[in-house]
Amino acid sequence: MEHHLDVIDRTVAKTYEWLHEVARRSTIEDADVHRAYQVLRAVLHALRDRLEPNVSAHVAAQLPLLVRGIFYEGWEPAHTPVRMSLSEFLARVAHDAAPMDTGEAEKVSRGVLTVCWDELGQGTMDHLISVLPSDYAVLF
Repeated sequence: MEHHLDVIDRTVAKTYEWLHEVARRSTIEDADVHRAYQVLRAVLHALRDRLEPNVSAHVAAQLPLLVRGIFYEGWEPAHTPVRMSLSEFLARVAHDAAPMDTGEAEKVSRGVLTVCWDELGQGTMDHLISVLPSDYAVLF
């Protein structure tokens, strides 16, 4: 006997939509969802750790359930925010989504944040932009 929970089925489907869109926006070859997951995770974790915990929680509340789980995975709010320059942010993304150079890290970060913009809306993203250093604006 097979049982399904609609909320689980919907969040799995929505997560795959996000991954496919991240792959497309980041020009990941062959729409590789595994690679898109690595990229999404790396960017979300770097962003989460750069933000104040209350802003991270606000952003996370807007995310689909499984994407929210990715966002929170391994989070230590007592150790945030981590002050990262844009170059440090990109180096972290490049390291966590390896193998990747910082130029590619910038491209995939833009891809992830474009998906976030499309999905979370201007209000959430404007708030996010307002709390990040001005040099991060190149990612949005």
